[in-house]
Amino acid sequence: MRGVAAVFVCSAALLAAGCGTGGITKGGDPAQGGPLFVEKCGSCHTLASAQTKGTLGPNLDDAFAQARQAGMTSDTFTQVVADQVKFPITNTSTGAPGMPPLDQTLPQCGRATGQGFCVDDQDQAVADVAAYVGSVAGTGVTAEKPTDGKSIFQANCAACHTLADAGTSGNVGPNLDQAKPPKSLVIMRVTNGQGVMPSFKSTLDNAQINAVADYVSSVAGK
Repeated sequence: MRGVAAVFVCSAALLAAGCGTGGITKGGDPAQGGPLFVEKCGSCHTLASAQTKGTLGPNLDDAFAQARQAGMTSDTFTQVVADQVKFPITNTSTGAPGMPPLDQTLPQCGRATGQGFCVDDQDQAVADVAAYVGSVAGTGVTAEKPTDGKSIFQANCAACHTLADAGTSGNVGPNLDQAKPPKSLVIMRVTNGQGVMPSFKSTLDNAQINAVADYVSSVAGK
């Protein structure tokens, strides 16, 4: 997502025709959008409400906090998020990683290939994610920390690793179904990092690291 500047650029046009060419997004369910965000977006974006710490994309709390304080509404943020999910910048001018295309982020069931994750209604899924992010980004509201290994993996590791059980297809790091790492190795890598993989010891506590290691080592390659 392109950050806080997009909020101001798009806001004046939202009520008339939507930001971009996607029109006005309506009918999103934040309760449905929260889990989708954690699974498909959380490994790239920081969002306090979702307890995600991704750094590949903008920190969404930082991106929307100033605009929220200036009086812009969650409805406006919802439109901006929906537009950026539908029409992402996949190749950036700075060389930084771009945002994946919609069919990769929220693939439509029946059109998805080689992925365990898909959605029945792509437009509704976009609306749900946008409604969730629009309602919580920049509010300072923090959810309880996830404690089950699958949720921790999806929030922190999905963008970089393929793991069929989690429905992820990242290719920055090793394919975990092929690597089948033992628990001890997962703990070591998550705690200390290696190569392009960062250390997570400052963002995950020991119980969370053990939980994600238990999960990965028990499902990889199964």
